[in-house]
Amino acid sequence: MIIRIVKLEFNLEAIETFKGIFEESKPNILGFEGCEHVSLLQDEQSPHIFFTYSHWQSTDHLNKYRHSAFFGKVWPRTKQLLVSKPEAWSTIQLSST
Repeated sequence: MIIRIVKLEFNLEAIETFKGIFEESKPNILGFEGCEHVSLLQDEQSPHIFFTYSHWQSTDHLNKYRHSAFFGKVWPRTKQLLVSKPEAWSTIQLSST
């Protein structure tokens, strides 16, 4: 399983717009083959910083999503709201409780 974490930084004025985009997109993301979980996290100390957190069955599944027409429509809407370059990590879970 791949856990994808993406850090996004927005202007304060763009936060509600981004939250709307995420909530609108979430069911579609979950509908992609191989997506088992997707959630949105907000930094406690810096409310303009968010993280998307998603679980994918494999890197191939994640890449199919990232190269999909849907992602090609949603990402530009999100990207225009950013104040810095996003950071992304694809991780493998080694243990859990």
